[in-house]
Amino acid sequence: MIKRFIRMLVSIFILPIWINPAAAASLLQEYPVPRGSGPHDVAPAPDGIVWYTAQASGELGRLDPATGKTTHIALGRGSHPHGVIVGPDGAPWVTDGGLNAIVRVDPTTNAVNIFPLPPEGSNANLNTATFDHQGVLWFTGQSGIYGRLDPQLKQVEVFKAPKGRGPYGIATAPDGSVYFVSLAGSYLARIDPKNKEAVVISPPTPEQGARRVWPDSLGRLWISEWNAGKIGMYDPAKNTWKEWRAPGDHPAIYAIFVDDRDQIWVSDFGQNALMRFDPAKEIFEVLPLPSQGASVRQLLGRPGEVWGAESGADKLVVVRTK
Repeated sequence: MIKRFIRMLVSIFILPIWINPAAAASLLQEYPVPRGSGPHDVAPAPDGIVWYTAQASGELGRLDPATGKTTHIALGRGSHPHGVIVGPDGAPWVTDGGLNAIVRVDPTTNAVNIFPLPPEGSNANLNTATFDHQGVLWFTGQSGIYGRLDPQLKQVEVFKAPKGRGPYGIATAPDGSVYFVSLAGSYLARIDPKNKEAVVISPPTPEQGARRVWPDSLGRLWISEWNAGKIGMYDPAKNTWKEWRAPGDHPAIYAIFVDDRDQIWVSDFGQNALMRFDPAKEIFEVLPLPSQGASVRQLLGRPGEVWGAESGADKLVVVRTK
């Protein structure tokens, strides 16, 4: 009991590590994309290419970091892409709210394949996707649905989410379990692989606005709590929660990603910054972004790199962690 009390006091008085803007700029690298792209999500591929959704122009973008060259691929009339991930086939897969469809782009030929949602998934406001260990793609829609696409059968299914509208971030844990969070519903959910039902797991802070979720190597789920200005951690093995308030007067934690060293990365709209959270030391490191109003809405990475899309600045940004 005494040791727990001491740890609590220490955590209260530990101050975040602030990296001054000049030093932060040396740790970050920004890549401009065509003006008016409005990049929303970003997906670095194993071959070195970085894909991004050009939401404002209705296209999928491709960045070669070695040269800084970008190319855009039109996804179809009315396209309004939100999320992008690289699948086990090496291709970018897009959740497109404008087309109300899942879109696959061939990385070699740029051929576009569109998988429309069934009628019961109309106006889904598609958000984010993840592949499970069986090669099935799962996705969320903020209108109040989640769903799955079996690429082999080319079959799309949708399901009603608990508490209605709000499903947002989604990710696959190391054991193959698929979890998503609901921004409007303020919960974490695990999808039962047998009956495909979503089981709600409620964080300690009510109405916290769970926005994104990402697992670490131990299978713990890390949550960005937009309304509460916190990051949360749920441990399924112990069925326990822990939360940390981010530094700053008005933290607004949007994106979250766990890197290959189990360091937690988040974007903070309140300080226009990226932050790294060390779970062992329980300390935040703040890296101010060079571009004003960057609005990094999503983070993804590959070993040694963490990538974000600066939707407010028409740039992509990378932190090289090696």
